[in-house]
Amino acid sequence: MENAGASKNKLKGTKIRTANYLMILAACVLYMFILYGMFRISRQYDDLIRTADEYISSEEITANIAEGSNILTEQARLYAVTAEPEHMEAYFQEANVDRRRELALEELEEFYMDGEVKDYLKKALDRSNELMENEFYSMRLVSEANEFDPQRLPEEIQAVELSKEDAAMNDEAKIQKAQELVFGDGYRDAKEEIMENISNSLSSVLNETKMEQESSRAGLKRQLNIQRVEISVLFVMNVIIFLFITTLIVKPLQVYIKCIKDNKALEITGAYEFKYLALTYNDIYEVNAANESMLREKAEKDALTGIMNRGAFDQLRAGLKAKPIPICLLLIDVDVFKSINDTYGHEMGDRALKRVADLLVNTFRSTDYPARIGGDEFAVIMTDVDSDSRESIAKKAEEMNEILQRGEKGLPKFSLSIGIAFSRIGFDDGLYKKADKALYHVKETGRCGYGFYEDL
Repeated sequence: MENAGASKNKLKGTKIRTANYLMILAACVLYMFILYGMFRISRQYDDLIRTADEYISSEEITANIAEGSNILTEQARLYAVTAEPEHMEAYFQEANVDRRRELALEELEEFYMDGEVKDYLKKALDRSNELMENEFYSMRLVSEANEFDPQRLPEEIQAVELSKEDAAMNDEAKIQKAQELVFGDGYRDAKEEIMENISNSLSSVLNETKMEQESSRAGLKRQLNIQRVEISVLFVMNVIIFLFITTLIVKPLQVYIKCIKDNKALEITGAYEFKYLALTYNDIYEVNAANESMLREKAEKDALTGIMNRGAFDQLRAGLKAKPIPICLLLIDVDVFKSINDTYGHEMGDRALKRVADLLVNTFRSTDYPARIGGDEFAVIMTDVDSDSRESIAKKAEEMNEILQRGEKGLPKFSLSIGIAFSRIGFDDGLYKKADKALYHVKETGRCGYGFYEDL
């Protein structure tokens, strides 16, 4: 037990608890990286969507600026050609109420607070506002030429003052100049400049969007590659956990189950806890085996003589009933054993019984079964022996009586009566009776001898 304790102290191996903690920690760290990677992927994806949305919004914004500017141009030109008031009303509806250009620029500032995009659109809007002065002047000329009531004109038109030369022109000249202001080369050049700035702003938006998308795409690709590596590591870790469980837990359990079924000591294998368990079990197993052996020996052997007792004899007798082999049974009584006890005492009687047991062990084969089946009654079962061995068995009986009649080893002289019987079909029901009858015959005819049932 002390050696077992020392073995436990020196025991080495992987501890399940430690390995479990390490695996849980590794799994938690890995899952945190995976979750962080998923968050990064989500962010990169959102950036891609955002840049795409910003580009679409920028297209719509620039389109609104261009549309607002074109509506003003269109209505100013229509008014210059037709002099119909509804065109002037539509013009100021766009300029003062709908305000597509201003609202679009304000919306654009949410995406681009500074930079080329805003600069280009600001230039376009400023140039468009400059054109509005020409458009106001043109509409004032048309209104004067058609003698519209100045009080009914929009405030912006009322505020326009014609030059003395223009005011002195006739109506036809005023209309002609009004049309020149919105259809002339200078007006077209200004419109082209406005559209060029709008186009440049859209190109800048596209370039910035492409750069952001490329950055987001590269980041997304990088994060996806990292995710692949992390998932691969997770797979490898799962394989390691599977091998760990199989090698250190499942396989040792299978080995232990087999050892227990085979009633053997456990093999020292597996994780530290299993090895410790096996050593502890083996300690208990050895103690139980020793106790069981001692109990079996006590149960099967006669306490005084050390040979089989009556219980073991009966078990052997029952077992040999099922084996059709030739058997010889000897039933032996110590002659006048009572007188030995009465004359020399029970201690001498015990010594005499021990001497008989020693003679039986030393005289018969190691494969034979001597037993004490009563106080002074003994028996010997010889297997694979038939009546052809009569002479050898008789000689053994004579030798034992000859030795006992010498009175050696401080013992008084005494003798044995021996009844012998054979069976060719194992320990049948009649064998014991036959040997007992032969023994009775020997005792009736003077003791100190032997007799075969077959001779009766």
